[in-house]
Amino acid sequence: MNFECKSRARVSSFGKLVAMSLMLVAAASANAQNGLPDFTQLVKKNHKAVVNISISQVRAEQAPPKIPGSEDDSIVDDLIKRFEEERGPRGPSEGRAQGSGFIISADGFILTNNHVVENAERVIVRLHDRRQLNAIVIGTDPRSDVALLKVDATDLPVVSIGNSDELEVGEWVLAIGSPFGFDFSVTAGIVSATGRALPNENYVPFIQTDVAINPGNSGGPLFNLDGDVIGINSQIYSRTGSFSGLSFAIPIEMAMDVSDQLRDTGAVSRGWLGVIIQEVTLELSKSFGMDRAYGAVVSRILPDSPASRSDLRIGDVITHFEGRQVERSSSLPPLVGRVRANTDATVRVVREGKSVDLIVNIGMLPSNNELRNGAQKKLIESEINRLKFTVKPLNDSLREELGIDKGGVQVDSIEEDSPAHKAGIRADDVISMIDNKPVDSARDVENVLEELDGRKSVAVLVHRAEGPVFLALQIEE
Repeated sequence: MNFECKSRARVSSFGKLVAMSLMLVAAASANAQNGLPDFTQLVKKNHKAVVNISISQVRAEQAPPKIPGSEDDSIVDDLIKRFEEERGPRGPSEGRAQGSGFIISADGFILTNNHVVENAERVIVRLHDRRQLNAIVIGTDPRSDVALLKVDATDLPVVSIGNSDELEVGEWVLAIGSPFGFDFSVTAGIVSATGRALPNENYVPFIQTDVAINPGNSGGPLFNLDGDVIGINSQIYSRTGSFSGLSFAIPIEMAMDVSDQLRDTGAVSRGWLGVIIQEVTLELSKSFGMDRAYGAVVSRILPDSPASRSDLRIGDVITHFEGRQVERSSSLPPLVGRVRANTDATVRVVREGKSVDLIVNIGMLPSNNELRNGAQKKLIESEINRLKFTVKPLNDSLREELGIDKGGVQVDSIEEDSPAHKAGIRADDVISMIDNKPVDSARDVENVLEELDGRKSVAVLVHRAEGPVFLALQIEE
């Protein structure tokens, strides 16, 4: 009896072991199908089209050093001069920098970053077969950080160009480049975000990844799992200068458009609306009669701009451009920039709570200097209103300094913890619009407030030295 029980127990244990083994095999099979991707074939297919780029920058010859504190500088200088003569003549020193790039045509056109070849006296491209070729800089575009090079060669391996508009967050991507000078290094990761805006980078909707990118990777390609280039690795976010988990790539559609223009004309033109915009906060969306916060608020229209010649108004919320929804204000400049100058574009705005479609003839984006120069071209105190601040007329010099064409009042005093103060309005601010209505006097302010019809939130356009901004004002009874 005991023997029979033990036999049954052994059979049962064996059955469980077999079942467990089958489960492990099934799990292993599932992991093989759904696990981490195998990048080996992708790398074999594409690594020959990735290049290392080095440059030389000629620096002015430095004067011989002086020894401080010497009583007779002429004697010391003579000794240093004799020492330099014994060392032999020296020319200007060369500073070297390195980056990456990739070949986009068999006859030698190469894409990289502008900052890789900026101020270069000489550009050298090293191929996978160790050939070193001198490259000509066909053109550069600092605004997108793209540069187009050309080497004298034929039958070169080329990359396949993909479509970054189809990228999804969480998708696997791979980079090939030369971090710290280590040629043809491969790193992989996922897409962390798309359409990412960075400070002072208004015209590039960056692809954010967690792919390890380090100095020397700049200008190299970012591939999707199909082996297509969907971006140019451009920047990292780091406090140390090395990879810290955030990398940014230029979408390939933008890079190829820049490349085509550089090849055809040697320069890049971008579309331009001529508006100053800001983010739509939840409070502002309510004051504009919107059901949620999205789009870009027009806080200023620049003089002699495409917007000034259109039906766009200050206070309009741009929600769509050429049929594409504008989720954040930073999404608008890249969309406008991709439109060629002198082209009509459809702009949908929210105005007084209603959607309106407008046609704007897009202009050419001026240079930074032109934008900067174009943007800068008896005091009676009012009674305290229910917002608990006082205003005074705006003098001409301040109006010119802030770039206000007409209207506006200056805040003279404001009470602490008042509705206006809580909204962020401060003394010396200039108010030009309340509830999308222009104000030019204390009486205008009072009249607008009287016509609110019980609404509790209203948008106020405030001008400061750093630029115009809409504030959401909560009205108290």
